[in-house]
Amino acid sequence: MSLLTAHAIVAGYGRGDEILKGAHLAVEPDEIIAVIGPNGAGKSTLLKTIAGLLHPAAGKILLRGEPIHTLPAREVSRRGVAFVPQEQNVFATLTVRENLEMGGWLDPAATRRRLDEVFVRFPMLAERSRRAARILSGGQRQVLAMAMALMVQPALLLLDEPSAGLSPRAAATLFDTIQAINRAGVAIVMVEQNATQALEIAHRATILVDGRNIRDGAAAALAADPEIRRIFLGIAPSEQP
Repeated sequence: MSLLTAHAIVAGYGRGDEILKGAHLAVEPDEIIAVIGPNGAGKSTLLKTIAGLLHPAAGKILLRGEPIHTLPAREVSRRGVAFVPQEQNVFATLTVRENLEMGGWLDPAATRRRLDEVFVRFPMLAERSRRAARILSGGQRQVLAMAMALMVQPALLLLDEPSAGLSPRAAATLFDTIQAINRAGVAIVMVEQNATQALEIAHRATILVDGRNIRDGAAAALAADPEIRRIFLGIAPSEQP
């Protein structure tokens, strides 16, 4: 059984505003799925709908075979789905530790144990636990945002443009962190502006255009496809191997 299945999802931000027009997604345990496509294709909308921040007008979303598309975001999170938005994903005036405590709000009794686990996994955060999040670098903030999401011990982590605004070096470090989280047993669906790097670390990928999936498959196969490379990765034929 797939960890998550989204089928024929129609969703948007108001009546008649259909951003997703029958989108689908299947996620197996312990894999990374990259969602790529042009701006306005519905990538972020798909993540928000899975997370329960939006409710689909049509279609269904199943987590371990159970429907979650009618549930509020709090309950979706409680069942094992964590969402990290692109912006405003940490509390800038709170310390790193306080941010992590906020991340564990669904289960306060387990917060101390999970804090210890997160600090072991991310020594950089342990070293900066008393510092305000606002003084962290962009890459460090993204790691903190993901660590906050891990405080609920999700089975599925949804990442919306995690490398946006980061330097190439910081982005490379962040992608290493994403892979480490996945190797620890967390499935990941990642919307990413850097499609080339996303496909390098993903197991499978789907391409969204105008709210619909136009291609699905192994990430390596899509990355090697000349047409995909030209249209979606910005690699001209003369640059292709």
